[in-house]
Amino acid sequence: MSSTPSRPGDKKSPDSAAQAPARKRSWFYNLVAFFLEGGIQAWIHLTGKRIAKKDAPWLSCPLGKSGPIGTAIYERIARDEHLEILAAPDAGLISDFDALRGPSFDPSAIHPAIRQFYEHAAQYHLEVWTEVSLRGRFFLWLLVEFISRRMDQLNFPISSLEVSRGMSSVVVQLIEPASGRLVYTGWLRRLKSSGLVIYAGLYSIERVPAEPDPCVKVTFPCNGSANVYLRPIAHPDGSFGLDSSGAAWGRSGFYRLAASGNEHWRVRYVRTLHELFHVYVDDENVLRVDHTVSFLGMTIIRLHYKMSLSGANTTEEHATIAPAAVDRAR
Repeated sequence: MSSTPSRPGDKKSPDSAAQAPARKRSWFYNLVAFFLEGGIQAWIHLTGKRIAKKDAPWLSCPLGKSGPIGTAIYERIARDEHLEILAAPDAGLISDFDALRGPSFDPSAIHPAIRQFYEHAAQYHLEVWTEVSLRGRFFLWLLVEFISRRMDQLNFPISSLEVSRGMSSVVVQLIEPASGRLVYTGWLRRLKSSGLVIYAGLYSIERVPAEPDPCVKVTFPCNGSANVYLRPIAHPDGSFGLDSSGAAWGRSGFYRLAASGNEHWRVRYVRTLHELFHVYVDDENVLRVDHTVSFLGMTIIRLHYKMSLSGANTTEEHATIAPAAVDRAR
């Protein structure tokens, strides 16, 4: 069943609370934000490749529009593509971890607890810590303050206090009604302190032309989309890595997309923007993740997650995304 979007006037709507500050900004703030966002779009169109959609199906993804993204993005995708939203209590980011198998990656070498998380992420509670580098602080502040806050997407925590109350985590599935086929898996993470969206992403497995193994593809709709392709790594100790540091077009990495007519995209491959995940089980049998984002060889932000099985799903959070689906899943 498709969900009902939160009404802008609803005082309980986290999206309303998160977007309210943007309406009170000064003309100078709005002017800077306008030129920054416009500059990004101009950069994509001027320097990106014009790619026919039929020639690069691995890039295919929903594109966001200018303006707020927030939690409503899943509603919009479901409506536009005639899908149903299901909030299954045991949904995973990857329905079958074996789908990552390739010539240089053996899923059976990964610790079973890590596989369990990826196949049943909705069952887990997240705790998070963050550290922003001194050199990257201004760059991150500029991005978050003038772009992320306005669209309510990719609101990276600049201060550790922003994550002091924790992070909510919801996995939603977008299903083709007639066949029951899983089209998209959404993973929504928000700051509990403010309700702001850190990530409203879509997860899938994708074959990337120049990578030997299937990659984890993560799409973040924004004004266009940001696609991150992460190649899997099996470490000798059974831990799991995801690495986006490919060195050329058609490899793992960060691809920024914008529409260019009905049949084409403009795509900019950003070879200097990298993400690295290290998922492991520590000496006390606790599942953890180290997440590093770097740009131009400079570490911008480090995030550390502790994942633990939750006694109950975050029903209130699920109800914001898909109330009918939650009722069905109970």
